[in-house]
Amino acid sequence: MKKIKTALLSYGMSGKVFHAPFLELHPGFELLGSWERSKKLIQEDYPTVKSYASLEEILSNDEIDLVVVNTPIDTHFEYAKRVLEAGKHAIVEKAFTTTVAEAQELAALAQAKGLKLAVFQNRRWDSDLKTVRQVLTDGVLGEIVEAEFHFDRYNPLLSPKQHKETVNSGSGILKDLGPHLIDQALYLFGFPKAVFADIRITRENSVVDDWVDILLYYADFRVRLKASFFVREPNPAYVIHGKKGSFLKPRGDVQEDDLKLMKKPNLDSWGTEALEKEGFLHAEMEGTVMHGKIPTLQGNYYAFFNGVYNSIINDAEEPVTAQDGARVMQIIEAAIQSSAEKRVIDL
Repeated sequence: MKKIKTALLSYGMSGKVFHAPFLELHPGFELLGSWERSKKLIQEDYPTVKSYASLEEILSNDEIDLVVVNTPIDTHFEYAKRVLEAGKHAIVEKAFTTTVAEAQELAALAQAKGLKLAVFQNRRWDSDLKTVRQVLTDGVLGEIVEAEFHFDRYNPLLSPKQHKETVNSGSGILKDLGPHLIDQALYLFGFPKAVFADIRITRENSVVDDWVDILLYYADFRVRLKASFFVREPNPAYVIHGKKGSFLKPRGDVQEDDLKLMKKPNLDSWGTEALEKEGFLHAEMEGTVMHGKIPTLQGNYYAFFNGVYNSIINDAEEPVTAQDGARVMQIIEAAIQSSAEKRVIDL
């Protein structure tokens, strides 16, 4: 199997938790190292890789095929553009960029240079969302009337990461947790016709948005997306009501927590939820009433990296495309406008 030689642009939590373990697991990737500014940590976990002193050192290295742009959001456009201009494929974390224009420029640049550009929307491969998608595919809910997705936490304290709590083009919950919710809605339901949003600051001493409520208008149904830092008793992460039934699913994916505990992913039992996190289905199909919990599908972020591998080696489409990223940015820009003007924005 041909190896895709890969470098990270940081080795903080995202590099250590979300990328390096899967690059190590997948036989088609070889992790060469990471750009590290002050703390030099990657060699503690991967002794044979290199700690790069600068971005230039990575870009000038002809051995590197793929670069993971996992730096603060307001740097994504600049770094991804430089990576592509250097002739290397790229994975860019969410939020993909800070504007639609930036997203479209990167997509055009990658296409012009014949390079692959993927957006790291790993939560498409959460056990939760995979199960929700299967329920929708099975059609047991009938015609959808409404859906509500939550990404809630209880954390009134400000983050110690300064880039998350200072006013910049990438800060705030809308561009942190919002892209997960928006991407999942678009992945399941397609692009909406209009957006209404309410964006607020609720934490003491916060200067960036930390509460968001987005309503997506589709022709025959509505999808509400909510994120907050003041939800002590969690709502179901997914609530979907159709004309034949309802499905409610708590957030139960274990992958992030397991990765933070330094558990190594695998291709067998990885991403298996606890039984108590199963979703609840109440529906009727052909006279048969279904009323109870249903098994949760297994999650695994490995599938994203496998998709990136196939896109580069076999010229397949990226698992999450730059255009997917641009569409998420369209919703974010419309949400900002809607909240400021207190009106529905047509798309």
